[in-house]
Amino acid sequence: MERLRLVVLALVVVFSYSDQHRAGPVPLVIWHGMGDSCCNPFSMGAIKKMVEQQIPGIYVLSLKIGNTIAEDMENSFFFNVNKQLDIVCEQLAKDPRLQNGYNGMGFSQGGQFLRAVVQKCPSPPMKNLISIGGQHQGVYGFPRCPGESSHICDWIRETLNVGAYTKVVQEHLVQAEYWHDPLNEAHYRNGSIFLADINQERSINESYKRNLQSLEKFVMVKFLKDSMVDPADSEWFGFYKPGQSKVTMTLQESSLYTEDRLGLREMDKAGKLVFLAADGDHLSFTDKWFNENILPFLN
Repeated sequence: MERLRLVVLALVVVFSYSDQHRAGPVPLVIWHGMGDSCCNPFSMGAIKKMVEQQIPGIYVLSLKIGNTIAEDMENSFFFNVNKQLDIVCEQLAKDPRLQNGYNGMGFSQGGQFLRAVVQKCPSPPMKNLISIGGQHQGVYGFPRCPGESSHICDWIRETLNVGAYTKVVQEHLVQAEYWHDPLNEAHYRNGSIFLADINQERSINESYKRNLQSLEKFVMVKFLKDSMVDPADSEWFGFYKPGQSKVTMTLQESSLYTEDRLGLREMDKAGKLVFLAADGDHLSFTDKWFNENILPFLN
């Protein structure tokens, strides 16, 4: 009988090791930023390749919203964010390689979009969320635009200045959905169909709070010389103090934190919030910086 127990125990250990070995590294889901695409060889394509080289056997899914690369880029400007989230959540739920959990890494606006995925779609579970230049309190200006998209941003600025919170603009312009006007907070809270919702500005959705707190780590990267995001403090969940657009406040000074509407205060005290800085312009970092600062959260 003792021998039988030993054989069973040995089999359990072998199969347990086999399952762990077969599972491999934690998968990674990437969401690109404004004017970019899933597979640009100079941006997301390069990041995907670098991660795959550094973590052999990892499954990396770089999200594409649309049927083509061109559609993916266009949708980063003109496709309702909440509808994008529906598509992404369904895609993640159906991917068999993600069912045991995954890490999320969002670039620029992809950072707050992946945070919305955590809050709205807890299955499959996200383990770590890495937001690289994400604007978690929104933006109040577009000082600069990426590459060939500059003419689009000129039009976006004009549109936002005319009526960021009108229904038609909110429904069809991505950047309007995280446009945060500190001069008229009530207008923002009532008109924003995306950011005001996920930041619990109108009411408290306990599932949003509970789901966000399920993260092991929430990593936020701020670019210290950012010339695109206004204000750059939004990348650490800071923003302008209400009623003006000169002086900023930190996350810890905000009502979002003091009232703990998202559970961020509790996460901060538990050591789940990680604030990293990169000494460069928006999304400008070296492979060395990435490997030293980001890679440890992907293993």
